[in-house]
Amino acid sequence: MPGIRAPQGIVILLKIALSGYFMPTIPRSNRIKSKIKLTEKLAFNAQDFLDSAGVARKVTEFKKKEAVFSQGDPAKNVLYVQKGGVRLSVVNETRKEAVVAILGPGDFFGEGCLAGQPIRMGSATAIAATTVLVIEKKEMIRVLHMEHAFSDRFISYMLSRNIRIEEDLVDQLFNSSEKRLARTLLLLARYGKEDKPQKLLPKISQEMLAEMVGTTRSRVNFFMNKFRKLGFIKYNGGLHIDTSLLSVVLHD
Repeated sequence: MPGIRAPQGIVILLKIALSGYFMPTIPRSNRIKSKIKLTEKLAFNAQDFLDSAGVARKVTEFKKKEAVFSQGDPAKNVLYVQKGGVRLSVVNETRKEAVVAILGPGDFFGEGCLAGQPIRMGSATAIAATTVLVIEKKEMIRVLHMEHAFSDRFISYMLSRNIRIEEDLVDQLFNSSEKRLARTLLLLARYGKEDKPQKLLPKISQEMLAEMVGTTRSRVNFFMNKFRKLGFIKYNGGLHIDTSLLSVVLHD
């Protein structure tokens, strides 16, 4: 229904939520336990709603390392990770790439189009075999306008993620690279989610972790070896994260 517009309040809240979307994602540690639980509890299971409400969307599958969209592409739809994982990254004028975030099942991305972004501000790449629901911009606006319960939860989700991004930026200024790496691993393991944490992480290179943390690969390698010796992480068919890693973040 092309004539339908989202209520002004929703548009304003979405713009607020998206204003910091492409800041560098570097972990924060102060009060991590309470902060993560506070922000992540706002997450919701959109899959059931998207299935039951008859939302017009298409399912697209991507192979590992396949581009979902590229920086500069037209921003025409909102995407929802159904299975797998997606890496968000940006490239500057000198072609230096920075990883913004790693998303997993239950995460939305590409929602900048709802706030008026005409082109993609970054790139999205599958980090494993990934299934994505693609919802056209007009359809997403229609659903946000017609389904108030969904729009309320969607806005809460976006605001909670924006809060985390702001906290990440503070961490970049005040916390050590060791603490930032520990929190990055905990967040990748979805620690603090209402469902059970994902203790086995998909294969993520130390180079990618270094980009997310804002340090060098050699420093990441040093801390990963330290975490392994202390029993915080294990390598056995993948990277296993123990919740005891939280002690690194909380230690002053």
